[in-house]
Amino acid sequence: MHDLCKLWGNEEAQDIAEYAVMLAVILVIVVGTIRMIGSNASNVFSNVASSLQ
Repeated sequence: MHDLCKLWGNEEAQDIAEYAVMLAVILVIVVGTIRMIGSNASNVFSNVASSLQ
C-alpha cells in the first residue's frame, strides 16, 4: 500500500510538471502573437495617420 501511495504521488507531481510546461508554451505563443499583432497594428495606424495628413 505504501508503494502505491508513493507511485500515485509521483504521478501527480509529473502531471503538475506537464501542465506547467504546457502552460509555459501556451504563454510564449500568446505573448509572441500579441507582440506581432501589436507591431503590425502600430504600422497600420502610422500608415493611416500619414495618409490622412
